[in-house]
Amino acid sequence: MIKVLFDLKKEYYLNSLYPLYRELAADPDYDLHIRIGSDQKRVLGVFMRSGRERIAGNLREQGFSVTGETAGFDLVVCGDALNKPERFGDTVRVHLDHGVGIKTLRIRNIVRQQGYHYHVFLEGRYWYDYIAGLGWENKADFHITGIPKLDPLFWEGYYDKKALTVRLGLDPAKKTVLFAPSYKPSCIGFVQERIMDLVDDFNLVVKLHPYSWGGKYAPHGQHRFYERLARRHADVFLIPEHDFDIYPYLDLADTMISDTSSVINEFLALGKFGIIYVLPYEKLNHSDGMPVLSIDPEEWLAGAFPHIHRPDELRGAVEQALHPTPDMERRLEQHRAYFFTGLDGGASKRVKAEIDRIMKEGG
Repeated sequence: MIKVLFDLKKEYYLNSLYPLYRELAADPDYDLHIRIGSDQKRVLGVFMRSGRERIAGNLREQGFSVTGETAGFDLVVCGDALNKPERFGDTVRVHLDHGVGIKTLRIRNIVRQQGYHYHVFLEGRYWYDYIAGLGWENKADFHITGIPKLDPLFWEGYYDKKALTVRLGLDPAKKTVLFAPSYKPSCIGFVQERIMDLVDDFNLVVKLHPYSWGGKYAPHGQHRFYERLARRHADVFLIPEHDFDIYPYLDLADTMISDTSSVINEFLALGKFGIIYVLPYEKLNHSDGMPVLSIDPEEWLAGAFPHIHRPDELRGAVEQALHPTPDMERRLEQHRAYFFTGLDGGASKRVKAEIDRIMKEGG
């Protein structure tokens, strides 16, 4: 029996790890457990409150085995580099990033943990080439299998657009626009109420990053603004705080607007045209000088996704995304083939097959 720990540093990581969890759970040779991080939220502007007990209770109600242990596992699966990796002992580490965008933390955090080896599963060629360009291709074992997080988007009938349209009270005669900004850097402060320019002719669904609700990494003002907007305007649907799964809404949307969020690439995986809000910031770097983003947003999905720089460009960009030119369609397919491999709902099976081999060979 192979004892496995799924390490959830954040509650919303479950969505990215669950497809592999489901695949391993079908094999009696694997004994699965979940560990919850503190997942703190700022209250009263000062105090940090852990959500661990609430999250653990919810998972136990769903039938998951929840543990506080870190040691004694043959395999640890994580959605980010492990926090204090020494606690997990001599184990096989599998990394499935919780985002498939262009933020470099996904590889930076692994490389900084010298002495700890990871098996890193990538969604496509783009990230391997970026890593190799840094000379880091030997810092871990990299597997280009496709990433399990995307699988549900390609499971036939898994999401029900018609039922979701009815539940949200959307107008089926209108196209649906999803607004899903990141928390930092974010276009929220620039877009503000100009998002309302769209509501006369489109259904508007707003999905905020989980950090936009917590007050720790982004101010509470990010969610409070859109809560007020949704209360005042029946045409605005704000996805609730603990509804972490954006995929039903990606599946539903005809186009989407974001900035540096990984949901841009997830929308690309669906073969749909989104809109990138290019933020007016100088090039951002981490404390060690490494760029925060792997590519200049001006160049990201260039020629396929419309890029905008001001909120008054929203309406025109939506129209452009909904009516792409043949050249936009050609460029989209080029980007999609480079960023992703195996968009077939079977990445979980391929990752499991590699894990089976790794465990058989002793890590």
